[in-house]
Amino acid sequence: MARPDRLMRLLDAMRRLPAPVTAERLAAETEISRRQLYRDIATLRAGGALIDGAGGFGYTLTEDPALPPQSFSPLEIEALMLGIGSLDHLGDVDLARAGRDALARIIATLPQGQARRAMHTILRSWRPSDVRPDLHIDIDVLRQACWDETSLWLTYRDLKQSRTEREVWPLGLSYSPDALMLLAFCQLRQDYRIFHVVRIEQVRPGGTSFRPRRVELLRGYAARRIAPGSKECT
Repeated sequence: MARPDRLMRLLDAMRRLPAPVTAERLAAETEISRRQLYRDIATLRAGGALIDGAGGFGYTLTEDPALPPQSFSPLEIEALMLGIGSLDHLGDVDLARAGRDALARIIATLPQGQARRAMHTILRSWRPSDVRPDLHIDIDVLRQACWDETSLWLTYRDLKQSRTEREVWPLGLSYSPDALMLLAFCQLRQDYRIFHVVRIEQVRPGGTSFRPRRVELLRGYAARRIAPGSKECT
């Protein structure tokens, strides 16, 4: 592998992997020896890259205008364009707009040849247009609670048309071609539930933080999915 390509690949790995990232992990990601890795990190530092850490402790890259811009292969560019384009089919206007805005900023930082390639990609995302039911609530309230790891109070009408009010700990949103679902830990049932967002009639912040338990809850849900006969939906 040519030296410039090797250094670019190392920068990309440090941008992508959770910091601090060990020398062993970086060497495996870039397919070089640890000795070569140490030399490449020294080269990047000499060129102005702000890299904290050392062998045995892990490395952290601080982005700096002096660093080379991110570079993508033709297939990586196609994947980015395809992924952002597919957001238009989810019925979430704000999410689709955010994807387009983010993509525009990415393209603006690409070298001229790659930016031109992004304007002429060959892969497209398409599906028949379906009429998605209107939501009664502001999705941003759900998203913010998931990010903040705080509870929500829902007024919910289930598949049997029973109306309930309950406090939940929202864990994530799931988009499918025809539905938007909220994964949460329900305080009423003391169990995991998947709520049809279209059936949520009212939502308000609950204010209870569940941050210390979020990882534990997600692991528990992953284990639950493996078990047969589990009840997930209300």
